[in-house]
Amino acid sequence: MKELNVDVAIIGAGTAGMGAYRGAKRHAKKVVLIEGGVYGTTCARVGCMPSKLLISAAEAVHAIEQAPEFGIFPEGRIRIDGAKVMHRVKSERDRFVGFVLESVANFPVEDKIVGYATFVDDHTLQVEDHTRITANAIVIATGSSPVIPPVLQGLGDRLIINDDVFEWDTLPESVAVFGPGVIGLEIGQALHRLGVRVSLLGRGGFIGPFTDPALKEYSTRLFRNEFCLITEANLIAIERQGKRVRMVYQGKHCEEREEYFDYILAATGRQPNLDRLHLENTTLELNSRNVPVYDHFTMQCGNSSIFIAGDANHDLPLLHEAADEGRIAGENAGKFPDIRSGHRTSPLGIVFCDPQIATVGMRYDQLPGDCFVTGIVSFEDQGRSRVMLKNKGLLHLYAEHGTGIFMGAEMIGPRAENIGHLLAWAHQQKLTIPQMLDMPFYHPVVEEGLRTALRDANSKLKMGPVSAKRCIDCGPGA
Repeated sequence: MKELNVDVAIIGAGTAGMGAYRGAKRHAKKVVLIEGGVYGTTCARVGCMPSKLLISAAEAVHAIEQAPEFGIFPEGRIRIDGAKVMHRVKSERDRFVGFVLESVANFPVEDKIVGYATFVDDHTLQVEDHTRITANAIVIATGSSPVIPPVLQGLGDRLIINDDVFEWDTLPESVAVFGPGVIGLEIGQALHRLGVRVSLLGRGGFIGPFTDPALKEYSTRLFRNEFCLITEANLIAIERQGKRVRMVYQGKHCEEREEYFDYILAATGRQPNLDRLHLENTTLELNSRNVPVYDHFTMQCGNSSIFIAGDANHDLPLLHEAADEGRIAGENAGKFPDIRSGHRTSPLGIVFCDPQIATVGMRYDQLPGDCFVTGIVSFEDQGRSRVMLKNKGLLHLYAEHGTGIFMGAEMIGPRAENIGHLLAWAHQQKLTIPQMLDMPFYHPVVEEGLRTALRDANSKLKMGPVSAKRCIDCGPGA
C-alpha cells in the first residue's frame, strides 16, 4: 500500500477536475489528480462537441430541403450516407478528445493517480487497493451519469444513452427518445433531419429548459409540427422483440399507438457520480438528493476542508460553469483554510436545436411575485428573420419594477446563441432596460427583435422608488 501526504487531492479529471488542479497548483505544492475512468471530458467525448457535429450534419440537410423556398431546386433527392455522417462525427470527436488528452499528458506523472477513490474520513482517501492519500483539502469533481428510468431497463443493447449514439457506425432506421429536455431535443431533432424516424416522449408537459408557460406552449407547438413530440406521454407497454423494441403509448389528446423502434434513447436527466465515494464516512451534510450541501460562491461543503465542483454538485451542468467552479474550488482548496468567494458569471444556457433556445439570468419560475414586467417579441414577422426564412421564435425578457433592472429571459428563435450572450453580458453588468435601449442596433439584423422586446418592457415598467418600493424589496439580491 502506497501512502501519500498531499496538500490537495482532486477526485475526477474532467472539466471541473482539471480546472481545480490548475487552480490548486497556483497555491499548493503537492496536488494529485485521481481518475478512475478514461481521461477526456464529458463535453469532448459524449457531450457538447459530438452532439454539435451531429447537429451540423442535420443542419446541412435542412438547408438543402429549404432551398426551394428561395427558388433554388437541387437536382435529385437528398441522399444521406449514415456511415459517412457518423465517421465525421467520430473522427472529429476523437480530435477534440485528443486535445484534452494532450493537456492531461502535460501534467507531471507524479500528480496523476489512476483508480477509483473512496473517503475514509474528511482528510483521507483510499484509491482502490494500492494508494492511501492524506490531504489537507479535497475536491470532489466526479461528474455525472445518465439516469435510466426503471420502466426502460431490461431492453439490453436496444436501450442506449447519448454516449452510445456517438459510437454508431451508421444511422439507424428509428429511435424513440425519452425526455424532451436539452439532450433529447438536440439529438432527437438532429436524427429526424438525418432521416431517422423519431418519436420524442416526455412527462409533465415540460420541454427544453423552459419554465415560462408561453414559451413552453409555443416551442411544443413548433417542434410538434416537425416531428412526433408528445410532452405528456403515457407509456402503456414496452418490450424487446428480437432486435427491435415494441412500444405502445398515447398522448394526452392522442389515440393509443403501437410502434417498433431500433433503439430507445434515455435522455431523462443525469445524476452526480457520488455513490461510490462513501460519503457516509465523512462529516458532510447531504441534501435530499444525497449531494453535499455547499456554498455556491466558495464551493466549500459546510465548514469542512472538502469542496465540490462541476456536475457532481447537481447545480448547473454546463461546461463553462464546471470550469469556473473547478477553478474556484481548486484555488480555495490550495489556500485552505483561507477561503474566498469566487467570481460567478450570470446564468446562461443554450440549446442548439432549431430554432435555438437560450435562457439568461433568472428564469420565469424564479421571478419574485408580481414585481416584474415581461417584454415580448415574436420573430415571425421580424425583418431579418423573414429574409433568412428563420422567422420562428418568441422572446420574453423580464425587468424589475422600480429599478428597471434586466432580470432574465427565456427565448426560442434565430441566433439565440448570440442574443443570449448579449443578454448575459447585460445581466452581469446589472443594466437597466433604458440603458440597454441606449446600445447600438444595426439594421437589418435579428437583434432588432431584441430591441422590440426591450421597448415593450420599457413601456410597461413602473419606475421610481415610491410606487414600486415593495418590488425593490423583493427583487434580485434582496
